[in-house]
Amino acid sequence: MGKLSDSKRPPEKKKEKQITTVFATTVKNGHIPIQVTATGKLLAKDRLELFSEVQGIMLSSAHPFKAGERFGAGERLVQIESEVFRASLKAQKSNLQNLITAALADLKLDYPNAFPKWEAYARSFDVNKTIADLPEPNDDKERMFITGRNIYSTYYNVKNAELTLAKYDLYAPFSGVLTEALVTTGTLIRPGQKLGTFISPNTYEMETPIPSSVVENLKVGQKVELRTTYGGENSWSGQVIRINSLMNAGTQTVNAYIQVSGNGLEEGMFLEAIIDATEMEEAFEIDRSVLFDENQVYVAKDTLLVQQEVVPLYFNERTAVVRGLKDGDLVLTKMPPGAYPGMRISIYSEPTR
Repeated sequence: MGKLSDSKRPPEKKKEKQITTVFATTVKNGHIPIQVTATGKLLAKDRLELFSEVQGIMLSSAHPFKAGERFGAGERLVQIESEVFRASLKAQKSNLQNLITAALADLKLDYPNAFPKWEAYARSFDVNKTIADLPEPNDDKERMFITGRNIYSTYYNVKNAELTLAKYDLYAPFSGVLTEALVTTGTLIRPGQKLGTFISPNTYEMETPIPSSVVENLKVGQKVELRTTYGGENSWSGQVIRINSLMNAGTQTVNAYIQVSGNGLEEGMFLEAIIDATEMEEAFEIDRSVLFDENQVYVAKDTLLVQQEVVPLYFNERTAVVRGLKDGDLVLTKMPPGAYPGMRISIYSEPTR
């Protein structure tokens, strides 16, 4: 009885094959727009770095020279004490007036035709006003005579001094705001010293790198959508105004410049640009996580996983545009753990309510 009981073997249990539920979507090839996403920092398009070309004490003006202060077009930004230089200029003008007056007697005798215009010039001469252009000589003899009296060289010295005097006052060429102020009233300003930065807060430019693979499809004048990098709801419409021809050897990108204006924009703000670069024909967009070995994906056929080769065309941040899948194929949208060719699967379907 013991031998008979030992010879009894328990029936073998059949191993149940495990079935994994996967997520898949039906392939429908078509035109896939390629959008390039790039970030950049805003800089004012109208930007003025203020430097001094003269020396003197900074005087107070209508508006305080402080960061954040706004100035209208034509308003004085900086006033530098210029009384000493102004007095020197008047002395040079007076010297020129004396030279012309001294030459009038000889002009009346030797060049009677030229005398009236030089006399009129001398009578209208005012050291407190901007010097007028010298009368044009009638011939070479008259020109040589005026040159010999040192009138021309003195005249150009006076003109040069007038141009220098104008640099003691800096005026705003456009309406804007002072974003940087490095001097204050009473500061001794020296030639070449930076005084501050003045910008127009209306129009900005953004420099952003564009991949070399799509830059040939980018055109000047193309519209671009801009939005904040921190995920806010604000968005602006920009326009490509320049494309650099120099490629960055390290990143293989080319810088494009986008112009944008609107409320809520500030100098130094980082924005994200969404650029419609081109379209890929007969292509399909998949999640990057289901792409492996650079060009392989899994498709569901009946109840099995089948490995299939595709041709990647473009990579976005989270998706990849590929070619090689057939219409109607069921391609995975999420990679199951431990996936392998021939894995038994069932495709997840939404429960009906």
